[in-house]
Amino acid sequence: MTSPEPATTCLVVDDSRVVRKAARRILEKHGFAVREAEDGQQALAACRDTLPEAVLLDWNMPVMDGLQFLQAVRAEFGPDRPVVVFCTTEGAMDRIITALEAGAQEYVMKPFDEAILRDKFIQAGLLQDTGA
Repeated sequence: MTSPEPATTCLVVDDSRVVRKAARRILEKHGFAVREAEDGQQALAACRDTLPEAVLLDWNMPVMDGLQFLQAVRAEFGPDRPVVVFCTTEGAMDRIITALEAGAQEYVMKPFDEAILRDKFIQAGLLQDTGA
């Protein structure tokens, strides 16, 4: 029997407590260690404290929005870490392109469910596809 791998860390960044809690439940079910932040400024501070492997990121937030956070985290930590999955109501193609060009690896539309989130995290290389 192999020893369990350490949990992959994910920072859930959303100004909605309900969205953060829903995402936390789904991600923890899939083995992630989850931390939360209410806006991009809190998220950047959390990344400086301990850089997570993944960030599930809302776009529209007070203080520092998701795009500003993404630009700051890429400038500070580089193009590959953490893996950023945008999760937002911003569905216009130009917004999706802007997010991907700024360094997001995946894009999820709200509302999301477990299957959508799992599939996006598989596509981003954060989860193994178990065929479930």
